[in-house]
Amino acid sequence: MKIHCLVHLEFETLGNIKEWACSKDHSISVTMPYVNSSFPHPDDFDLLIIMGGLMSIYQEEEYPWLKKEKEFVKMAIESGKAVYGICFGAQMISEVLGGKVSKNKYKEIGWHEVHPLESFQTDVTLFQVPADISVFQWHGDTFSLPEGAKRLFESEACPEQGFIYGDNVLALQFHPEVDGACVGSLITNCSSDLAEGMYIQSENEICGRDDLIKSSSDLMFAILEWFEENIRSKIN
Repeated sequence: MKIHCLVHLEFETLGNIKEWACSKDHSISVTMPYVNSSFPHPDDFDLLIIMGGLMSIYQEEEYPWLKKEKEFVKMAIESGKAVYGICFGAQMISEVLGGKVSKNKYKEIGWHEVHPLESFQTDVTLFQVPADISVFQWHGDTFSLPEGAKRLFESEACPEQGFIYGDNVLALQFHPEVDGACVGSLITNCSSDLAEGMYIQSENEICGRDDLIKSSSDLMFAILEWFEENIRSKIN
């Protein structure tokens, strides 16, 4: 399987995505849209992963490269490719599909519980998720549910935590890709975000949670294996 990732931060790594891909002998290629506005042809990848970012989807004047990236993501979805958006990437998918991205009432940073909705259990055949799972969050924006999409998760701070569109487009507000290096890099580069807030954890609360890093990795591996199986079934 050929995976292509859109990366929006110089210090951002692919976390456990790379670990999973290497274990499966899948290839990974990367475009940094703020550096290079040349995107691959849809035939050149099987799965598109849109990573996080510190900018907002609606800041096209400050980040003019966003417009071309949105056009590319829309083309990939319309081409029937498997597309997975994480945090900023989920917000981009929402907007491309006709949703709206705006400031959330609260910033949500650290390890927080998300809850699978009934539609996750009954309407969608997906990866396995516990009834309540603590996942890594680092966001201040939220998205609306696009027409035709099915809500999958919610949290106390942010009702829109994920959706699926069709059987090939998945958008998650949270970060199952994080490993210890990802968490450390965010704290090092974005420590100013760790101000006092109802849903903002301290550095001490965020760090050293090897148990949650492990459960996050398990979730990401299950998501990627779900994509892998879907892609394989369509090829066959």
